[in-house]
Amino acid sequence: MRLSGLSPGAKLELVVLSRSPSVIKVALQLPEKEASGVAGGRLIQDFASNTTLWLVLRSLENREPQKNFTARGKTRTETGEGGAGRLYHEAPVLNIMGRELGTFTDLQKTLAQLGYNSGNVLLRLSFKVSETPLEEAMEQMEQYFASIQSDDTAGAHAISMTTSDSIPDAISPALPKEDDNVKPPPEPVSPSHIESIPANTPGAEQETFDECSEESSVPVTTGPEQRPIAVFKPSSSSTPRAAQQAFNERDYEPTIAHAKLHQARLQNSGRNKPLLSDKELEEKENAKAQKFASVKKIAIKIRFPDQTTINADFTNLDTAGTLYDFAKGVLASEEEPFLLNFISAKGPCTIPRDSSKRLISDLGMSGSTLVNFLWDEGASAGARASPVLKRAVLAQAKELEVPEVPEKSADEEKTHNPDAGKRKETVKSPGKGISKWVSRLSKK
Repeated sequence: MRLSGLSPGAKLELVVLSRSPSVIKVALQLPEKEASGVAGGRLIQDFASNTTLWLVLRSLENREPQKNFTARGKTRTETGEGGAGRLYHEAPVLNIMGRELGTFTDLQKTLAQLGYNSGNVLLRLSFKVSETPLEEAMEQMEQYFASIQSDDTAGAHAISMTTSDSIPDAISPALPKEDDNVKPPPEPVSPSHIESIPANTPGAEQETFDECSEESSVPVTTGPEQRPIAVFKPSSSSTPRAAQQAFNERDYEPTIAHAKLHQARLQNSGRNKPLLSDKELEEKENAKAQKFASVKKIAIKIRFPDQTTINADFTNLDTAGTLYDFAKGVLASEEEPFLLNFISAKGPCTIPRDSSKRLISDLGMSGSTLVNFLWDEGASAGARASPVLKRAVLAQAKELEVPEVPEKSADEEKTHNPDAGKRKETVKSPGKGISKWVSRLSKK
């Protein structure tokens, strides 16, 4: 209670804990001998709350510079005198808020089991020579993890057997029988084959998208894996096109409607809202999954460092690995390392090089998405200075034609916005106008 930061008379509210794991920032304080080459003597990384302490150590010891926390050995003699001795296991010991966890069983506890479900946690690492020889300790570890893996495999097999036995009778007549003269079913398609299926496969369901007029007028060519692409040259003007557009100064003058909307948003954000229950969270996740499942195709624009862009369509079967392979296929220097990122609902996000992460269902891409191409730190200076795309791809580049937006006349503006002529009077009138704090709002 002394370390919780609660003041006398504090009111506590008991809520249901979410079953989904949360992200926790873990800082591992290294011993003085192991802290060389590590900034501040601490290794910091984000982990899920259902991660065990052993996996935390295994993950942090593989970072640069690589360390050895879990398979250490120290020589000692049986009599304690000098000379050659046997190698004993030097086990890691973690100190969390004064609580020591040093046995192999203790290190199999998760962060959530220790009471950490959010925020930050500091782990202080030390080592203790055990009474178990190193080879026996390593053998015990292998047996332990092998037993866990066998239990998980048996559980998955039991689930698959239960699922196969529960096929409805209405479906069973449609299944081929052994004595039927039918051809054997085709082999299941592996995920790697699914990734290679082009986006314009005949018969596949596709969603209708509103294509921009400038993109529809550009002839579409094929790129890597015969995927239709549209290549656009960078702008020849140093001034952005948006800065050249004419605008109406009165569009930036606040009105009474803006003030009311601002006050309503402040009131809503200041209200106490109850936490969602497990059922509501599950319904929210199901609705989100159904939303992404309904999206069959998305349009992705990849912007390269020289401002050249490539537009291509990707289906709900395409993964992050497919996107990286596509970007690699148009590069002049295919062996150079690079990164791809985009703006997700949670902010800027780097796309992982993971063939199991799907662009729509896992990464949350929808509609038209802009992906930025970035050279990795290991990329050479020659690749950064030379053209990014291949010559064959650059030969297909076209100028991006932006249609001119027709200006509205005064009559049309009054028809769509009857209060347009009263804005200035509204701001200047002290009795009927808005308050002074609204008039001091800066222009957008």
